[in-house]
Amino acid sequence: MSTCGASVALHSKHVVVVGSGLAGLSAASQLVRQNVPVIMLDRAEKPGGNSMKASSGINGAPTKFQPCPDDQEFYADTVKSAGKPLALSAPKDRELREQLISTLTKSSSNAVYWLSDEKGIDLSKVAQLGGHSRPRTHRGAGQRPPGAAIIGTLLQSLNGNPFFELRTSSKVTKVLRQAQEVVGVEYTKDNETHTVDGPVVFATGGFAGDIHGMISKYRRDLAGLPSTNEAREGSQSLLEAVGATLVDMDQVQVHPTGFVDGSDTSATVKFLAAEALRGEGGILLLNNGSRFVNELDTREHITNKIMGTDSRLETDLQQWDITLLLDEGAAAALSSHMQFYLWKGLMRKTTIGELGESVLNTVQEYADAVTGKKDDPFSRTAFGNWELRSVQSESIVYVGKVTPVLHFTMGGVVFNERSQVLDDKREPIRGLWAAGEVTGGLHGHNRLGGSSLLECAVFGRIAGNEAAAFYHQHYLIS
Repeated sequence: MSTCGASVALHSKHVVVVGSGLAGLSAASQLVRQNVPVIMLDRAEKPGGNSMKASSGINGAPTKFQPCPDDQEFYADTVKSAGKPLALSAPKDRELREQLISTLTKSSSNAVYWLSDEKGIDLSKVAQLGGHSRPRTHRGAGQRPPGAAIIGTLLQSLNGNPFFELRTSSKVTKVLRQAQEVVGVEYTKDNETHTVDGPVVFATGGFAGDIHGMISKYRRDLAGLPSTNEAREGSQSLLEAVGATLVDMDQVQVHPTGFVDGSDTSATVKFLAAEALRGEGGILLLNNGSRFVNELDTREHITNKIMGTDSRLETDLQQWDITLLLDEGAAAALSSHMQFYLWKGLMRKTTIGELGESVLNTVQEYADAVTGKKDDPFSRTAFGNWELRSVQSESIVYVGKVTPVLHFTMGGVVFNERSQVLDDKREPIRGLWAAGEVTGGLHGHNRLGGSSLLECAVFGRIAGNEAAAFYHQHYLIS
């Protein structure tokens, strides 16, 4: 797929955007808006990256869609989730991390409005995900998952723009630096090597699929887990080669719920069981039918609880036998997700009676907590759209098997609130910006669900604006 406009070809200098996920598309959107020619490179055959797969939504606080428009706790929730890497940082590094979190959370409502009001993407439904003190994760009410809706809309708005060109199957192999400035990239396409001149925005994503490379290097203990990401090598080393520093590379997020497909249990790449499934009321059960955790706790906590059970499966991969269960109310609130999961055979419709008396008792206890008849034994206080009150053998539920999966890498290149990539002296590398999962320092020990799309939109747009200002100052042909 490639779109080439005449205005792009007229310039010897462009802004090079590496990566076509939400971070890259957000940067490109801001650049073309300011009449800056963009060449976007992506190593995949089709654009969109992992952003296309995002299924739970994008955080924003406060927005007009929220039931709690006075939300002031997003910053605190993010700081708490970041944990020790933030708390134990040296003063200057802690200040940098806090500034990144402040920029992310304070810019969140504007990011949602940019997508919803300016780009016309439906983000009217709001759910509460794990680690959040209140609902703030936005998605649409239609059939398309939020990632696909956002990526499709931005690609459509860029395609045909005379200042935008997309080159797929183009793998960047080197960032070019002369003296103190990044001046372009080298890439391969069809076994030929090419170069593109200009300042660079790097938005290539993380390394959770790089099992035999960066995962083995930084977290060998996790190399046996399946992943939600395709097997592609990480690209942080390309930036390290031009002076960037890396941080938090051992901080790898394991998502507690990736689907185990009964027809291919040994698959190393799993479909994500969206966190919204639990946010809308879903619960997690051991193979004896009992609950064992607050399903809205942080991803790290739930993952650790799963891995601490005796439900380990006897396979070559590190996998566990956990059941995800939703009632009809929770399932209806996620109809687009459920249709896909049912079609893929990842979830099935059944009755409580088929699952056994222990599950019936567990679900009734949960239903009593939903109605306020008793406190939830795991201190869960938000129950989404769960509707089932009186549990009978014939009560309809939806179930699927899930296991922890490698999902997101918090580590990456050090950057600041202007999306500038920093060197070992914490000084910006001239002509180089980064956004999205390729960066590090923002999420610390644990990323909140819904903040991956958010960081891409926030820092991608910042990178685009910064690169546009740089281009106009140094390269504009009058």
